Amino acid sequence: MNRRSAVRTLLYIAGGTLVLPACFHESRKATIALANLSVTEADEALLEELVETLVPATDTAGGKELLLHLFVLKMIDDCHSPEDQQAFTKGLATFSSWSQKELGRSFAEAGIDERTALLGKAPDSGDSNLVQFYGLVKRRTIQGYMNSQYVMTNLVKYELVPGRYNGYFPV
Repeated sequence: MNRRSAVRTLLYIAGGTLVLPACFHESRKATIALANLSVTEADEALLEELVETLVPATDTAGGKELLLHLFVLKMIDDCHSPEDQQAFTKGLATFSSWSQKELGRSFAEAGIDERTALLGKAPDSGDSNLVQFYGLVKRRTIQGYMNSQYVMTNLVKYELVPGRYNGYFPV
């Protein structure tokens, strides 16, 4: 055996044992810095699944791939009033318990058809926190999708301001 390859292998093993615990550690915080909202990893995962249900991945990119849940969190944190932020936090907790009660399991474990049917019932649920939360998330998700780099470069064909010259345009 070559001594250099043995030392290299030993260093790989030592580095792996140092990095491995960090892979399984839950920090209990959101993955982005938020000034006004307090969101846990579980809340962020629920919001990620909700956004993926609103904008599913087909032949185009979906909500998870475009990280729209982070856009929603950042916009609510930066651009909404403290009352809206409190309603968002209450609505997130209400949505989690409501979906658990309606589906019989967590929102993430449900199938896409069940999620879509559940979201169809959300505006008519009668709970003001849930209705306001769903409205905020839906509006910001659509805004984030339509303004994403993927949509603006691949789906929307933008022409500069004067556009093309058309000599046969009727005047």
